[in-house]
Amino acid sequence: MNVIPPLLDHLVLATPDLGATVAEFTRRTGVTPVPGGTHPGLGTRNHLVGLGGRSYLEIVGPDPEQPEPAGPRPFGVDRLTGPAVPTWAISPPDLDAAIAAARAWGHDPGPVRPMSRRTPDGTLLRWRLTDAASGLVPFLIDWGDSRHPAASDLPVTPLLSVSASTPDPEQVHGPLTALGTSLALAPGPTALSFTLDTPKGQVHFG
Repeated sequence: MNVIPPLLDHLVLATPDLGATVAEFTRRTGVTPVPGGTHPGLGTRNHLVGLGGRSYLEIVGPDPEQPEPAGPRPFGVDRLTGPAVPTWAISPPDLDAAIAAARAWGHDPGPVRPMSRRTPDGTLLRWRLTDAASGLVPFLIDWGDSRHPAASDLPVTPLLSVSASTPDPEQVHGPLTALGTSLALAPGPTALSFTLDTPKGQVHFG
């Protein structure tokens, strides 16, 4: 079993207090996440850290400078009492082909929708993604012609492993196979976690 999932694009660390979580991440790892940008209309913004290669960590939380969104914020942010690892994303070489293949295997990743955000320097990033609901089965993302976030000058703290627990590992294994990826799974309460190699040693989240 791969300790780092194939096709991994990014991990999500969601929080009800972005500033506090970024400060705590910095304290624990010795690495300071950099601002990524805002998600207009969704009421969130993020900070980013490279994980090595073409993968990164997204720390996402409420954006106090945006008006209250019409619906719930992404990743269950409104329901959180502290930081959590709700989900992750993969980036297949061909998003539409990957969706078709997954459906042929019996797993429907859901509809694709476009999104965008501006980086702090004003660059507009555009991407397409499937339903980003929380869960151990990743959502799919395609950055198109936009520069991938991990290709920017992000601080890097290498990813050592990603793992999860679930009451029924076999129920999750099928959709993962359909998507062409994998995840170290163990029986237990539903949870997703990861470990980083940092200047302060190995640090575990989740």
